[in-house]
Amino acid sequence: MDFNLMAEAFPKILAGLPVTMALAATSLFIGFFLAIVIALLRTSRFRPLAAAAYGFFYVFRGTPLLVQIFLIYYGSGQFEVVRESFLWPFLREAWWCAILALTLNTGAYTSEIIRGGIQAVPFGQIEAAKACGMNAVMRFRRVIFPQAIRQALPAYGNEIILMIKGTSLASTITLLEMTGIARKMISQTYKPLEIFLIAAVFYLALVFIVTRAVAFIEYRLNPERRDAARVPTAKDLQTAPIGDIDAGFR
Repeated sequence: MDFNLMAEAFPKILAGLPVTMALAATSLFIGFFLAIVIALLRTSRFRPLAAAAYGFFYVFRGTPLLVQIFLIYYGSGQFEVVRESFLWPFLREAWWCAILALTLNTGAYTSEIIRGGIQAVPFGQIEAAKACGMNAVMRFRRVIFPQAIRQALPAYGNEIILMIKGTSLASTITLLEMTGIARKMISQTYKPLEIFLIAAVFYLALVFIVTRAVAFIEYRLNPERRDAARVPTAKDLQTAPIGDIDAGFR
């Protein structure tokens, strides 16, 4: 194993980290709001809208992300109506094609995560909100969405990780993010093990940071978990009823 090459590859692959992070952050940000719209359409009682939203989800769930990137980057330019439209300055650039493909992909998967969170909200709470005079927008903003996010956060954390790793596919359309730089170095040195090992270390570090961040947010959004994890102090034991103290030692 060539450790000198690994030391040389470290700063070069690190230079692609901002591109990787920008791809992931932009796609996740736009895709999250797209997912909310798709999830609401999926739960709509108006069947044509629900069917259209399901069709969008089914297409992007049923096809590989790499194929989606290729279709947008290589396929969109084959239509004259696209080349003559205002979208062509964006669709002819690899960056925007990658952003579009990643956004649509994560939007489809995240919409299903959010829909599951919405359906997990107890129906009684929604009825109570109606009884309090809340309209549909207020019910969604104050009752449904906050609880849906807490329910969906663990699964959404996995989606963030998948999207970070999915940015590596942008290297197939000439973008020099971390994997793209690694592939370029491999074509020059013919030593894939050392270079891909350094790239893997960077991806592992990103995944570790995201995992810990999601766990911290989940901990902060769930007061019952904080209370369960908190160790009772001497003051708590002095002020607690005798029955509660006995129950705590059983």
